Amino acid sequence: MAESSSSQQRCGRRKSMDTKEEFARGSSSLLSEDQFLCSICLDVLTDPVSTPCGHNFCKTCLTLYWNNTEHCHCPFCKEKFTKRPELKINTTLREVVDHFKKKGDLDKPEIICDVCTSVEVKALKSCLDCGVTYCKSHLEPHNNVPVFKEHKLITPVKNLQDYICQKHERPLELFCRDDQTCVCLFCTETTHKSHKTVPIEEESGEKKTKLGKTQTELQQMIQDRLKKIKDIKHSVELRKRNTEKEKADSVEVFTALMRSIERSQAELLEVMEEKQKAAEKQAEDLIKELEQEITELKRRDTELEQLSHTEDHLHLLQIYPSLCRPPHTKNWTDISIDPHLSVETVRNTLSELQKSLNEKMRETELKRIQQYAVDVTLDADTAHHHLILSDDGKQVTCGDTIQNFPDTPNRFDRCPCVLGKEGFSSGRFYYEVQVTGKSDWDLGVVRESINRKGKITLTPQNGFWTVWLRNGDEYEACAGPSVLLSLREKPQKVGVFVDYGEGLVSFYDVESRSHIYSFTGQSFTEKLYPIFSPDLNHGGKNSAPLIISPVFTTRI
Repeated sequence: MAESSSSQQRCGRRKSMDTKEEFARGSSSLLSEDQFLCSICLDVLTDPVSTPCGHNFCKTCLTLYWNNTEHCHCPFCKEKFTKRPELKINTTLREVVDHFKKKGDLDKPEIICDVCTSVEVKALKSCLDCGVTYCKSHLEPHNNVPVFKEHKLITPVKNLQDYICQKHERPLELFCRDDQTCVCLFCTETTHKSHKTVPIEEESGEKKTKLGKTQTELQQMIQDRLKKIKDIKHSVELRKRNTEKEKADSVEVFTALMRSIERSQAELLEVMEEKQKAAEKQAEDLIKELEQEITELKRRDTELEQLSHTEDHLHLLQIYPSLCRPPHTKNWTDISIDPHLSVETVRNTLSELQKSLNEKMRETELKRIQQYAVDVTLDADTAHHHLILSDDGKQVTCGDTIQNFPDTPNRFDRCPCVLGKEGFSSGRFYYEVQVTGKSDWDLGVVRESINRKGKITLTPQNGFWTVWLRNGDEYEACAGPSVLLSLREKPQKVGVFVDYGEGLVSFYDVESRSHIYSFTGQSFTEKLYPIFSPDLNHGGKNSAPLIISPVFTTRI
């Protein structure tokens, strides 16, 4: 009974295998290669695995994809999975794909012997001296007859005439490095007599080495573009989260306003949605372009891989110049998606949408900016010798006597200035300074590498983004050239806001909740530090201190 049972099991396994082979044969005749492609690597599936949503990928591709993503989802349909699925190879699909690959290889045409006439027999070698392609039996004289043993045999090729010199009807055995072309032995005695020639095998070997380097560069380009895709997707996701936060803040803003601005709320949200859609569309276009470049680079990489193992030296040398030309690709180094929405952009949009409510909108805007408040303390190591700093580092005045400060490279030696201790190289920050009772002052931010010695000109070109007061009522933005500012009220407290990524520095009158001036479209590459100048004492007329004030934020 046991023997009979075993026999039945073997029979069952054979039937199962026969069924799979029959299915594979039938499938390969109905399906195309496109249906066996992995949507990640765009190549025929290897060790295929299936996601719960029913899509198929190479096991390695999907594993690497999930390892580099924050959330686990299908790369094709984007369906999210609460738990990372366990990947098991789909053996049936693998057999179908393997059979499809084998059938594709079998369908490739073979090179036939030129001598056989009654039946087509597969060729074994092509003879460059005879100009004929032979099967195994017809090649026998080349192995036995002395005169034929000296002939040049190569792997069988269809275009045999391309391997023979058209002028001398001799094998192209040499490569002329002067003219970068293949020549025969007779050519070296005539038109190429004084030229440097080497055997084509030697030249082909050198070209293969160079092709290997080119292939490595291509593969690196592919990896760079895959990383760029990952960076773009991350930026879009980050921008989406920031957009959602900005939308939520905007809803709170409009809730606090009068009914008359409810229409502006809807219009602002629509603008923000359009900006997000535009960013996503830009990302989709960039990713599509990157994927197209990757596909082309992979195609060339595959071609180089095949050529690196070819024995068809002449063909390699003939197409080598075109292969070595750099692929037509874009420089992606500085291309990215900005993940942040600018407070300044929101402010401008609000202003345009509801001009009649500018005063109220500026008030709500300043409240929002105040949420980015930071704690700023004066840096005594940068203070001019005439400046007097409070013990808590929050106040500065200009005295008439020189303070006992050591002279260091970071200290201002002519202009009565001092920097904040804290530097900022990203994000947003805001602080407020009380300027009550002063006739002259300078406020703003500077880059870390500014000149601190001798005469200083306050301009963005020199690394200064500042506004100042002179003679009690003359306000200017030091924009190089300076911009005169017409203020309705004399500010008692000035707010300074910086959006590093947006290249924005804005100044506000905190008491009146009004905007004073903004530097826009700046490019920051270094740390930014707050700068304070109480200016000279002027005989006591300007003796009031600059005071870094605590920011009292109000929930919108």
